[in-house]
Amino acid sequence: MADIFQSAIATAAEQSADFRRVLWTGRHTQLVIMTIPPGGAIGEETHEGTDQILTFVSGSGEADVGSRTMSVAQGDLVAVPAGTRHNFRNTGVNPLVLYTVYGPPEYADGAVHTTKAQADAAEDSGEDRPRQN
Repeated sequence: MADIFQSAIATAAEQSADFRRVLWTGRHTQLVIMTIPPGGAIGEETHEGTDQILTFVSGSGEADVGSRTMSVAQGDLVAVPAGTRHNFRNTGVNPLVLYTVYGPPEYADGAVHTTKAQADAAEDSGEDRPRQN
């Protein structure tokens, strides 16, 4: 069983400049904070067996989820069902900061990727896979 985790999540997300930082991994879910720089994006992707819930802490952007495009800003939440193609872009002048919950976990426990390029390299090499329960 994973250790209990407690955090002032919005503050933790705001204080992280990392593109992606895994904060907690449980048996069925995972908590990740992300910071997308102005003009940046998560990148178009599909998590075949993983649902994702994203909550936006600050900044502004656009979300492409399935066939829909929507604006996102502080306080918004977007749920992405497993198997749905999606991308989130920062369209503002400040970082787009968010936290996201994956179910089941999507990344290696404790993974920290300072940049999108680093995150992509870790995914491509397979070093960013979650452990199997």
